[in-house]
This record gives sequence, C-alpha cells and structure tokens, in this order.
Amino acid sequence: MKLLVTGGAGFIGSNFIRYILKKYSSSAKASADMPDYQVVNLDLLTYAGNLENLKDVQENPNYRFVKGDIADKDLVSDLVKDTDIIVNFAAESHVDRSILDSAAFIHTNIVGTHNLLEAAKNKGGKRFHHVSTDEVFGHLGPQDPAFNEKTPFAPRSPYSASKAAADHLVMAYFHTHDLPVTISNCSNNYGPFQFPEKLHGLFITNLIEEKKVPVYGDGMQVRDWLFVEDHCEAIDAIIHKGKIGQTYCVGGNTEKPNIEITKKILELLGKGEEMIEYVKDRPGHDRRYAIDFSKIKSELGWEPKTNFDEGMKKTVEWYQNNQNWWKEIKSGEYLKYYEKQYG
Repeated sequence: MKLLVTGGAGFIGSNFIRYILKKYSSSAKASADMPDYQVVNLDLLTYAGNLENLKDVQENPNYRFVKGDIADKDLVSDLVKDTDIIVNFAAESHVDRSILDSAAFIHTNIVGTHNLLEAAKNKGGKRFHHVSTDEVFGHLGPQDPAFNEKTPFAPRSPYSASKAAADHLVMAYFHTHDLPVTISNCSNNYGPFQFPEKLHGLFITNLIEEKKVPVYGDGMQVRDWLFVEDHCEAIDAIIHKGKIGQTYCVGGNTEKPNIEITKKILELLGKGEEMIEYVKDRPGHDRRYAIDFSKIKSELGWEPKTNFDEGMKKTVEWYQNNQNWWKEIKSGEYLKYYEKQYG
C-alpha cells in the first residue's frame, strides 16, 4: 500500500506518518494480516515544516521524503501515478499569519489542493483524503449546538475561507468526476512536535524560558481540544473504513477556554499567574468551536482516547524533554540547515 502524505513534515502530518509506519510495518504484520505500507512525504519545508519531526523514521526503508510544492503540477503528477492513497495535510494554518498576508494561504490551500485533485483524477481516480478544520463552520455562541457534518460553512478568517474553498473543491471532484474522496474536519490539535506559534507550544516553551505568555482578550475563547495521536487514529479509520464522498467531524470531547488551558500549563510547570500577559484580541477572533463526532463514532467506531489531564501532561513533558527541538525553531537555526541542504 503506497501513501502520498502531503505536508508530512508538519505537526499533524509527521505524527500521522510515524503512526502509520508503526502500525503497518513489517514487524506489525507478524501478528496481524496487514499490508506493508510505503509512505512518500511531500513537503515544501516552509517555516512550519521540520524534518527533525521525523528523525526517528528517516532511515526506515518504507519511508521517503520529497521536497516540493503541492502546486507543482509535474512533480505531483509524477508522485501520484505510483500512489494508492493521497492524504492531504499540506496547508498554511496559522490564523494570525493569514490576517497579515493571505497570499500563501490561497496558493497552498486552494491552488495546491486543486492540483492534487487534478492529479488524482488524471491518474486513474486515486483515493483522496483531505484533512480540514472545524474553522470552516465559523464560530458558536455559548449555548449553540456543536458543529456537525451538516453545519453550513461560515468562515471568518482568510485561513478558514481558504480551507472552506478547498473542502468545496474536494466534494466537487467527487460529484463531477466520481473521485473517491473523504474529508475530515477536526477541532484544535495539540501534542508533541507542534510548531511553537500555537497556544500549547508557545506557552510551554515561553514558560520554560521564563517568559510571559500572551493571552488574547479575556482568554474566554473556547476550543474543543484534540490530542494529535487520537486524530491520527481517526484519519486511519476514515481512509480504510470511511464511506466515499462523506465528511467526518473529528473532535476531542474537551471544550476548554484558552485561559483554562493557560492555567493548566502554569500548574504543570509550577508557575504563577503573574506570568500571564493579557494582550489586545485579534480581529475577528472566533469565540467558540465545538465538534459533534457522533457520526464517526457510530459509523467507524472511533472516539478520542486521551482525556484532558493525560494529554496536557504528555504535551508538557514532551516539550520539557525535547528542548533542543524547539530552541532551534525559535532561534531560526533549523531553517538555515534546510536552506543549505535543499536550497
């Protein structure tokens, strides 16, 4: 079984590659009737892509890295022809960056996804799974029911608008070209290898460095937090058992306001609330997200395994034990290596 994983050097993509190689390796087959998986990782190595995320699998004979852009037609066409399943993680995903400059979001999230779909169609109708976000649905009031697969799209940032456009393209290729597609819309992920610009990684690393943590507004923005390893299991279930042409909402069953996450990180690191710095809220900041994952639970038997306390403890401990990884990122040293190695 040959997988093309796009954006596999990023946070969720690298965790997924590691998960797949571990579950479907030759050693795993000794105790289960499973196919041997070969994974090609296509990643442009923009600022959030980091091959250190996959250092432990880089010598695996079933793994290969290719540096490139998902919008490169010739490269993508060449890779897709020898692929059974495409799993598309490649995306610009940081809302703050999309507010400052949205051009890269349009290029990668829309043009790049379209290019992948064209290649999948032209190479015999390859199985295509698209990883999306709950942010395409907009935001919720305190008493609103959680997002589900029938929630209308109402994106509120350039990032979420670009992801909504990509979702529409994926379903258009299903209806128009009979392309075998599925989509997952996930809630906010956290866990090991998350680039330290998002809440968990930034706050944990700042506190280890004795720096304050910037909390937007009143900190009462609510998110449904999903541990990344649980997300990987959900995608695995969808690409193997999901119904073609269907969308699956993937949530963590953990609705928490940002200030509660912040205080939990402070507690785990033995810091006081004087380390919180409240800053001006960002424009159009969505107030609440929540996911109803009853469809994937009833159809595919998936539900999140990692509770809040367990996930937070694992995440904080990982950043404590892998300080060289994030210090090179925050200093920019990792980018100098890739510029020298790959140009």
